[in-house]
Amino acid sequence: MLRVRLSQADAHYGGNLVSGSKMLEFFGDVATELLIRQDGDEGLFRAYSNVEFLAPAYAGDYLEIEGEITNVGNTSRQMKFTAKKVIAPEPAISPSAATVLKAPIVVARAEGTCVVPKELQRNV
Repeated sequence: MLRVRLSQADAHYGGNLVSGSKMLEFFGDVATELLIRQDGDEGLFRAYSNVEFLAPAYAGDYLEIEGEITNVGNTSRQMKFTAKKVIAPEPAISPSAATVLKAPIVVARAEGTCVVPKELQRNV
């Protein structure tokens, strides 16, 4: 799991909205850690088979990004990812106010495939 606070530098659109591509960057970071834990190597993210952007994310939001390996093949690893908003800013109260959400809001989900280096691949 990766826990991050979206900064003003992450905002790409009006209203401090963060681009969905930032979620893909976080999913890639989680994939890298999963591959290091699984194979001792960062591997290479090859493709997403499904990506869903389900709620907006804004500068100041705190996100938890989770991933899991769902299938281990000879040359690849299948993974699932979820990004959830767990804290949201409250600028109407004050510039530094924030609220811990009672229930996390799923911002994005994805599934994808990573490949492992040839020297780590299992012979079939």
